[in-house]
Amino acid sequence: MKTKILSVITMLVIVLGLTTSTFAANIDAYTVLNDISAINKIEVHGNVELYVSDASSDQVKVYNKYYSESALIQNKNGVLRITSYKNEKLVVWVSANDLRSISAYDNAEVKTFGKISKIEFNVDLHDNAEARLNLDAYSASVTVKDNAKADLKGSATELNLNRDIESNVKSNNFTAAHYNENKVSFAAEINNELINM
Repeated sequence: MKTKILSVITMLVIVLGLTTSTFAANIDAYTVLNDISAINKIEVHGNVELYVSDASSDQVKVYNKYYSESALIQNKNGVLRITSYKNEKLVVWVSANDLRSISAYDNAEVKTFGKISKIEFNVDLHDNAEARLNLDAYSASVTVKDNAKADLKGSATELNLNRDIESNVKSNNFTAAHYNENKVSFAAEINNELINM
């Protein structure tokens, strides 16, 4: 009886060990896209999880079986376009030297890996896109439309914030010397009230 119990325990340990090492190997697997450089803007569409960091040179890492999935990553005239509409998120890490702008659509998620330090930085979120950004910028412009959400940390000398819904932007951990806010839906409500009078 003891032998059977020990055999079962040994098999469980071996199976769990193999499962854990296989999972770890999948996380570490990525594809580096070497032919991409001079990135100054990123456009993200679909079901993508994008990580962005500052670097001395540009590099794009895709943490899925990129070539076997229906995903598109294209760089043209400094604009990096990342698109994937599969159910599983396409995970991409972009390290860039001169990134100035990010636009995200659909269900895309954008996250900074560390703090992004820029002179000017623009973020444009649409649909259900989400962004969690840690910025150190002279001038930052953030536009949040539809049901998109932004969580801002860090600081800027000048912050221009355009948003449809006030609660969709968290900026408790963000400081700005000069702050300008435009509530798009609020202006639309005033226009509708004036028309209906």
